[in-house]
Amino acid sequence: MQRRASCERWNRSGNFNCPVTAYSVREQRGWYLYDWANSAFVTTGVALFLGPYLTALAKAAADANSLVHPLGIPVDARSYWSYLVSFSVILQVLVLPIVGAAADYGRRKKQYLAVTAYVGAAAATSMFWLKGSGYLWGGALFIIANVSFGASVVVYNSFLPEIAPPEQRDAVSSRGWGIGYIGGGVLLALNLLLYLNAARIGISEAMAVRISLGSAGLWWAVFTIPTLLTLRNRAPALPRSEPALGAVLGQLRRTVADIRRYPQTMTFLIAYLLYNDAIQAVLALASQFGNDELKIPVSYLTLAILMVQFVGFFGAIGFQWLAAVTGAKRAIMVSLVLWTATLIYLFAWVYSTQAFFIAAAIVAIVMGGSQALSRSLFAQLIPPGKEAEYFSIYEVSDKGTSWVSPLVFGLALQITHSYRQAILSLIIFFIAGLLVLTKVDAKQGALAAAAVETA
Repeated sequence: MQRRASCERWNRSGNFNCPVTAYSVREQRGWYLYDWANSAFVTTGVALFLGPYLTALAKAAADANSLVHPLGIPVDARSYWSYLVSFSVILQVLVLPIVGAAADYGRRKKQYLAVTAYVGAAAATSMFWLKGSGYLWGGALFIIANVSFGASVVVYNSFLPEIAPPEQRDAVSSRGWGIGYIGGGVLLALNLLLYLNAARIGISEAMAVRISLGSAGLWWAVFTIPTLLTLRNRAPALPRSEPALGAVLGQLRRTVADIRRYPQTMTFLIAYLLYNDAIQAVLALASQFGNDELKIPVSYLTLAILMVQFVGFFGAIGFQWLAAVTGAKRAIMVSLVLWTATLIYLFAWVYSTQAFFIAAAIVAIVMGGSQALSRSLFAQLIPPGKEAEYFSIYEVSDKGTSWVSPLVFGLALQITHSYRQAILSLIIFFIAGLLVLTKVDAKQGALAAAAVETA
């Protein structure tokens, strides 16, 4: 209970010097495996197979004008996937804060992780049965899976302050992120082998895609088991005297109001909103740039995705070492400078497949470091007892604002008719995020959050 209050000294890496005996290495290892488990849905499902497959199903069901009519609304079959992603993000903005508040209430955080993970895994597994013109069923399954994925990550992230002392959180977060890259990459490699050899083993490409989609759900479900077996619930750090529903809604209202009492936490969230929005745009639009601008074949683009998964592991671990020397905030700032340099490289020098792969490798390195260290730094700035609720706001700033940079990219592309000019437009988000991040006093923010426990 007093672990934060006892952390009075601040070391040169920007973290507390705290005793570690109260924290379980076994729990940390189990926690890592949930990154391994859920990354399969992101890589095999969302990043590679699901978008093209659902688009094909929508085209099969389209009328003579290439329109489908979900809920009676005319939609271009080619736009169906992007609308699904947007709708699922809107639902996450509504659902995630409630899930975070509920998970912080009482002693059942692990149960919330189990429910959200297995609802998502069941929806992903059910995608195996998608075929014909079942685009509506596929869209519903994706929305359920993606919202559940976001909710489970909120609860999962909220365990970080409970399983690792402040001076270990950069390392623990980075290891989890790196292991997630490996897990997603292993299943993606297996599914790519299946897809490329479908004819040789006597199955259609569509069946290979269905097997791949279903396997992501099964992978998610199976590797969640050791996480649930090792993590344990803690007593709430704050007293609970209200009825459950009133407490959840009341806590959510208080968090929205109380976050203004933590200016360093709020400033960091603004910085994260800016630079992470650009990160998500680069990840979502890189394959479009490679295919449309550079005319890189899809087979090579899938190899680039696979490479990113494994290089990302080393990036997350490498930035962990950098954070140990410079502190998490400075390491994130280094990553943002590298992100900016990478966009300049894409604008000025990437004209070949080889150059694209070099850019993808650099992205993989800085992506793992910037995202893993952002998670661990934010964990330092959260008041005790509100971990899940604050991480729900963190996730909303990830999912809920990730439309701004793609919109700017699209407008720049429409106005200039140049992918390179559009890519260059994203630099403003990295620079703005970097400038705001310089205003964050991580030491002061962590002390302010820790002071709640002693009050």
